[in-house]
Amino acid sequence: MSTSTNNILFPSSIQNTKAVYFIGIGGIGMSAIARYFNHLGIEVSGYDKTPTTLTHQLEKEGIQIHFTDDVSLIPRHVDFVVYTPAIPSQHTELNFYKNNGYSVVKRSDVLQWITEYSFNICVAGTHGKTTTSTMIGHLLRDTEFGCNAFLGGIAANYNTNFWSSTENNVVVEADEYDRSFLKLSPNIAVITSVDPDHLDIYGTAENVANAFVEFSTKIKAGGCLILKHGLNNAHQFKINNTNTYSVSNTNADIHIKNLQVVNGSYQFDVVHEKWILSDVILNMGGLHNIENALAAIAVAKYLKIDDDKIKKAIANFKGVKRRFEKVLDGNQILIDDYAHHPAELKALIEGVRSLYPSHHLTLIFQPHLFSRTNDLKEGFAESLDLADEVILLPIYPARELPMEGVSSSSIFNLMHLQKKYLMEKNEMLNYINDKKPQLIVMAGAGDIDVLVNQVKQVFE
Repeated sequence: MSTSTNNILFPSSIQNTKAVYFIGIGGIGMSAIARYFNHLGIEVSGYDKTPTTLTHQLEKEGIQIHFTDDVSLIPRHVDFVVYTPAIPSQHTELNFYKNNGYSVVKRSDVLQWITEYSFNICVAGTHGKTTTSTMIGHLLRDTEFGCNAFLGGIAANYNTNFWSSTENNVVVEADEYDRSFLKLSPNIAVITSVDPDHLDIYGTAENVANAFVEFSTKIKAGGCLILKHGLNNAHQFKINNTNTYSVSNTNADIHIKNLQVVNGSYQFDVVHEKWILSDVILNMGGLHNIENALAAIAVAKYLKIDDDKIKKAIANFKGVKRRFEKVLDGNQILIDDYAHHPAELKALIEGVRSLYPSHHLTLIFQPHLFSRTNDLKEGFAESLDLADEVILLPIYPARELPMEGVSSSSIFNLMHLQKKYLMEKNEMLNYINDKKPQLIVMAGAGDIDVLVNQVKQVFE
């Protein structure tokens, strides 16, 4: 398989494009598309609120970025402007482009253009979609099946969230936020979970579930659905060619047998009524990641990829940055994870317990969004109670303004765990420096990843 960027197919909707501007270019999904255009030789520039490791990398790749909302800094000659729904409506640059006749589109519109004539593997789910889509993208690249990948995380094997191929296959993370995934047309759709989230957009858990059912109806004729077994609304998915998967339930079409933990890795057999894939090795922690691997394997089997190639690709998969990422794995163990939903936290803690059953688990959690904290505080408290010790940091607001009466205390006050603490960032660092816990898990979707390196330095 070639990964030469000179051979990427030009979808008809972006023919003759010479320049594109991104508002919110540092977002993980936005940056993947920015990289796509940059690799096509199109002039790419953008704005983001703060410099990050990712924006520095984009700049190294030749993309111009500024960090002040200032219309004097923006390019005037662009074919269209891409923005993320996370950008506030009062944003000066966004409104300049809207008010002056420019073509202003969402990231989801561009993904719709890119995938209009390709064979699409679209991975959706309120959690699990980033690791699963990255596994699938890696599997197709490693086995030389070939794919263009647009991911919501940085693949550790390649240190990027985008890569290209001469093959007209696309792996894309199908984001439910703002109902973006309804613009995609999958040949293969994967649904990893349907839990209440983004209630600021959907209003109710039922509306979230209904959107995933609607997403499944977008599957092209002759395509297939790969569905996590046991979803509450499973009966609503009426796609003829459906395979369910589960790490724990043998009633699923695809499940595992003979699970062992060997030298910190998982070894297991994957079972389907028509085939068995024996002695699969996954060098990535977390039982939920075995489940993600089952979805990836199901896609590979559907595509008739050779068994030995599948096993080799799964074994050499290094994971996704900030998804059960082992930052330290010696006398002190430090695991960093993007978990920001109660179900993700529960899966994370259970996964850590499966690898380190006798360790005292100290969890540092930064809640993400006031609305999510308020909507799901009971679930957060229940999941966090599964740890031995919890440090709650202040809420990371992202796109939101503060909500009256909503803070990390909203979760803290519902927890039953005895060893629970509310701390500012500097207090947490002092506490870790003093206590030096043997096993620390840091979780959240905000800027907690900056603190991970500081905690690492305490031990080094």
